[in-house]
Amino acid sequence: MKHNKLFFSILLSCFLSIVIYTQSSAQWASQSSGTTNDLRGVFLTDANNGTAVGQSGTIIRTTDGGTTWLPQTSGTTEDFRFVFFTDVNTGTAVGQNGTIVKTTDGGATWVPQTSGSTTWLEGVFFTDSNNGTVVGNAGTILRTTDGGTSWLSQTSGTTNNLEGVFFTSLNTGTVTGQSGTILKTTDGGITWVPQTSGTTVTLFGVSFTDANTATAVGQDGIILRTTNGGTNWEMQTSGTLQWLLSVSCTDANTGVVVGTGGANLRTTDGGTTWISQTNGSEVLYGTSFTDSNTGTVVGENGTILRMSIASGVDDNTSEIPANFVLMQNYPNPFNPSTIINYAVPENAKVSIVVYDILGKQVTELVNGDNAAGYHEVSFDGSSLASGMYLYRISAGTFIETKKMILMK
Repeated sequence: MKHNKLFFSILLSCFLSIVIYTQSSAQWASQSSGTTNDLRGVFLTDANNGTAVGQSGTIIRTTDGGTTWLPQTSGTTEDFRFVFFTDVNTGTAVGQNGTIVKTTDGGATWVPQTSGSTTWLEGVFFTDSNNGTVVGNAGTILRTTDGGTSWLSQTSGTTNNLEGVFFTSLNTGTVTGQSGTILKTTDGGITWVPQTSGTTVTLFGVSFTDANTATAVGQDGIILRTTNGGTNWEMQTSGTLQWLLSVSCTDANTGVVVGTGGANLRTTDGGTTWISQTNGSEVLYGTSFTDSNTGTVVGENGTILRMSIASGVDDNTSEIPANFVLMQNYPNPFNPSTIINYAVPENAKVSIVVYDILGKQVTELVNGDNAAGYHEVSFDGSSLASGMYLYRISAGTFIETKKMILMK
């Protein structure tokens, strides 16, 4: 089936690896993942907790940032393609022959759900614990509004295989697939409208950082970017002809793309430049990042690559930080509250503002003089709707924005 074989065979010695990279020390450390099965999808709920899925019903989980990955019982031998969690305990995995399984206890138990489909299911995305969308072969789109108790088929308007799915709100989502297919809905999937991608190759993955800004990746090294919600998609230069199978973007500037031949590309300027990161020759199928510094990549023969770039924040809070730093909120996704940590190298007036995905201010968390040092502030989303939110720090000339997801 299409990209699982990728029309060629790569012969590798069977090795198990998890690699953690720290930019300040420029070292990679190898760890055991405990499986030789191909891993096709991964999802991190925060820096410590993550789940990877793959071949022959494989599900493995970490609660310590990847130091250990423990196998879980999926109850199936069907191949998994993708996994998505709405919080640290609640997740859904999809795959071969219409397979859908769900956990509400962090993977201690996985319960099968009835999809009503026998096709390969390739992608899944939930905006909250009840509302989710699955895509797959032959134009399959399934939607649930009750946490997967029932899955209803939607009319995609295409028979092309569909690969990637991402929602920025309850009703607004984008699907990518075969022959350059990009579909968009603004009514929860009642209608799916084609967008012009400008390509005829398969698009395997898509990642949004807000309602307007997204990156899609695919066959032959193609990378597309939109800054207007998909009205226009522009090609970017990837520097490779490898098939790019997955993308994870944490903000408008920062993203990681992986694919065949060990392709592992990173941008910090919104895709103007994509820098190759050498990690071997194995096929890398999936990637998930919790922030611009920390993420996990999974691939062939049980490969897991873990990147953790030192950001300048030190656990020793008695020291003065060298730079302004805005950290990713924790947990993320969250319900209903989360913590935001930041560092101030000198006495400064600091503002931290939360916005919705349309740019409307939700609340101001910090506004005043801050002493040099490490600080944290909490954000309570009890009164807000589920969805993606942005938080921005302004301190003198330092400005940085990150995204967070509220899932109720």
